[in-house]
Amino acid sequence: MSVLSTESIAQIAFWVTVGITVGGAVLSVFPINIIYNVFGMAIALTGVAGLYFYLSSPFMAMMQLLIYVGAICIAIVFSIMLSRPLYMRVPGRDVFRMVAGVTASTIFFVGLVGIILKTPWKEAAERGSDWSAEAIGHMLLTRYDLVFEVISLVLLVAIIGAIITAGYRRRRIIQ
Repeated sequence: MSVLSTESIAQIAFWVTVGITVGGAVLSVFPINIIYNVFGMAIALTGVAGLYFYLSSPFMAMMQLLIYVGAICIAIVFSIMLSRPLYMRVPGRDVFRMVAGVTASTIFFVGLVGIILKTPWKEAAERGSDWSAEAIGHMLLTRYDLVFEVISLVLLVAIIGAIITAGYRRRRIIQ
């Protein structure tokens, strides 16, 4: 005969997960050190993933861990590490680079809108495609797994490029 019933264990697990989520949220708001804030946010988002798991949605829990805890929190840490110290002066903006950036963004946006308008969306819906979270997760981990991994490699290259660029700019400004 067990001391705790299954329902009691489920209630305890739920309240522990809620405690982790709220504790992480408090840690992400109150400390002055921004690294502790990001660490608290990661804990809170991990708690939210636990709540998804508790609600019988393991795919959403894993995506929460992968996207928010894994990618967003790491991106925030890298942006903090690569940002310019407050004592350094901010260089002026290059007008040519701004115009080139706006032009490239506009061309990309127009191309994306053209693709969206030319895609036969109704035909895909009429074919009876399954767009459930389970089907999308299965496709990402089987048929499109190479694309999924290539995206992660592109993000890694972007992070390494940002580190190299930031290091070069800091050396140039200090001299």
